[in-house]
Amino acid sequence: VQKDISHVPYGILAHDNGDAWVQTSDGKRMAPQEISARVLEKMKKTAEDFLGEKVTEAVITVPAYFNDSQRQATKDAGRIAGLDVKRIINEPTAAALAYGLDKNGGDRKIAVYDLGGGTFDVSIIEIAEVDGEKQFEVLATNGDTFLGGEDFDNRVIEYLVDEFNKDQGIDLRKDPLALQRLKDAAERAKIELSTSQQTEVNLPYVTADASGPKHLNIKLTRAKLEALVEDLVKKSIEPCRTALNDAGLRASD
Repeated sequence: VQKDISHVPYGILAHDNGDAWVQTSDGKRMAPQEISARVLEKMKKTAEDFLGEKVTEAVITVPAYFNDSQRQATKDAGRIAGLDVKRIINEPTAAALAYGLDKNGGDRKIAVYDLGGGTFDVSIIEIAEVDGEKQFEVLATNGDTFLGGEDFDNRVIEYLVDEFNKDQGIDLRKDPLALQRLKDAAERAKIELSTSQQTEVNLPYVTADASGPKHLNIKLTRAKLEALVEDLVKKSIEPCRTALNDAGLRASD
């Protein structure tokens, strides 16, 4: 928690019971369960809008490394959100189910590589058939709580800022509105480069100086993106090796 404090834009303080609570900009103090409940309420409404009917029950996924108290806290958040939580399951298990890996015959071992927005997790799962039913066992899990998609976005943002500064002599790091537009554009560019070899980041009127408005127009190739994030990808490999080692397996298994 102490390490997290310097990375978040809100206050984190100790409650009377020793738990870490969040303090909002208006001074309100909230338990983590309350904040999780707000997210679940939003997901509940999204599901209801899509289905056209009330949603009262849910299965909620959590990271495989969550302990019993964290799982119970998640269940409590679901209850606060008005949901009857039928089950808490591990996220890698849910990913395996979503890809239909339980439909294949025989026993198997799989690795689930989960690079989220702010964190990275890798889990080694064994899928075994017991009495005609598939059972999932998480053999090992590892990861990095300070590695995620945002880090990849930030590399693109830094590149765009540096290129614009070279061209126009203006540092967009000092312009919060321009930075927000860049953040959105960087994420879009990253997604586009998943299927294209090249994309163009075009932000008209991104800023202005005494001579008038300035426009940002920079080409970004997949090769350049890969070079920008190469060390981040390498950073994710060691947790994979550790998880395999903890599970007593090799990549070939």
